[in-house]
Amino acid sequence: MRLKRFSILFIALFAGGCATFHDRPLSPEKTALDFEARRLQDGGLRSFMEAAFGHSLTVWPPAAWDLDTLTLAAYYYHPDLDIARAQWAVARAGQRTAKERPNPSFVLGSELFVTNAPPDVSPWVFPLSIDIPVETAGKRGIRTRQAAAVSEAARLNIAQAAWQVRSRVRSQLLALAAARQSTAILRNQQHALSENERLLTQRAKEGGTSPLNAAQAVVLAGKNRLALEDARRQETSARAQLADALGLPNRALDAITFSTSAFDSFPSPQDPVLVHARRAALLGRADLLSSLATYAASQAALQLEIAKQYPDVHLGPGYMYDQGSDKWGLGLTIPLPILSQNRGPIAEAQARRREAAARFLALQDKIINDIDRAVAEYAVSYQKLQTADRVLEADLRQDQTLRRLLRPGDVSRLTLFRSQLDIDSTRLARADAWLQAQQALGALEDALEQPLGPTRLSAASFEMDPRRVAPSGD
Repeated sequence: MRLKRFSILFIALFAGGCATFHDRPLSPEKTALDFEARRLQDGGLRSFMEAAFGHSLTVWPPAAWDLDTLTLAAYYYHPDLDIARAQWAVARAGQRTAKERPNPSFVLGSELFVTNAPPDVSPWVFPLSIDIPVETAGKRGIRTRQAAAVSEAARLNIAQAAWQVRSRVRSQLLALAAARQSTAILRNQQHALSENERLLTQRAKEGGTSPLNAAQAVVLAGKNRLALEDARRQETSARAQLADALGLPNRALDAITFSTSAFDSFPSPQDPVLVHARRAALLGRADLLSSLATYAASQAALQLEIAKQYPDVHLGPGYMYDQGSDKWGLGLTIPLPILSQNRGPIAEAQARRREAAARFLALQDKIINDIDRAVAEYAVSYQKLQTADRVLEADLRQDQTLRRLLRPGDVSRLTLFRSQLDIDSTRLARADAWLQAQQALGALEDALEQPLGPTRLSAASFEMDPRRVAPSGD
């Protein structure tokens, strides 16, 4: 009866501490419908943005979506951050696993002896024993430090994923802005070329110019129409790729107004801010710190393998009901490290530590080279943009001079049209120089992994889990 009661109590305690499984099936149809239903007007996105900015939004949705608000929308929707957050959750769960102590083992058996013993002596033997493992050499503490380093690396990987998400949003918003700028210039140029074509065709009919000049005007107008259609195609493509960078369906950007104010300014290549940003990147880039945490985990892994040279102790208190007699005992089990002293796993851990160190140094070298190359390329692009601005200013001054001189018999209207074409061509060249400078600035920001312009985003806004932000009341 005593054994029966003990067994029932043991089973009840064991069952009471167990977790239960909850089935969460995935439905491709439902997930596809959920994706199609995503919109920038979502109330949950509003709550997420308010939590990130630290204040309520008086206007919702924003009249124009700029780089900061679009970045937060990508943080809210893009699956890359969901994956990184889930990986961090796995690593944090690994910390709980590392802290847990090994469970004791319970053994209950029974034996029947057929003997010539007196009738008042029970022929049954009931052995009961408990094996209590005791870890030595601080293995549990080392495992905990290793898991903490792995968790920190996973947390920093969220920052790395968030920067990549922001970088793609910036790149596609820039491509959209550049395409729209080119479209506007080419559309204006098309009006001038069409008028040029009309005037030269009329003059050719009147004998005022050669048919070749008229034909060339027709060709120029046709080429400009092709360039205009290509710019419109690029605008459509950039808009679709921006939706992909945000984690939204293409239709979610219908009737959305975009602000490109983030691309209005350029820091000087000699700005001291760049020097401080370079030093900060060499010491604090997320992937560099993640690699450092991975190295710390490899250090702990080596410590753990060294500690495993010292065997764990197993305590074995037991009880035996032996044919009517109560017998108590205490056992002690210690494995003898004679045949194996864990040399192989120690060598593997040492090699992994060397590999982690090599990866850290290689990454740091790459970061230094990437930053230096990006700074040099940005300086050249910045200078090219300055030159394009000066050329455009000269063309505009020349056009103003022609307009002042435009009197009967002085400067023909055709000359004025050609001046306008020259200005539009210079504007296209300046737009291309502006795009190259902004792309170079984006590459520099990617090398530094920090924005070089004003931003309203906090450094840790990417760590916020959208599912834990309470929905707004609207």
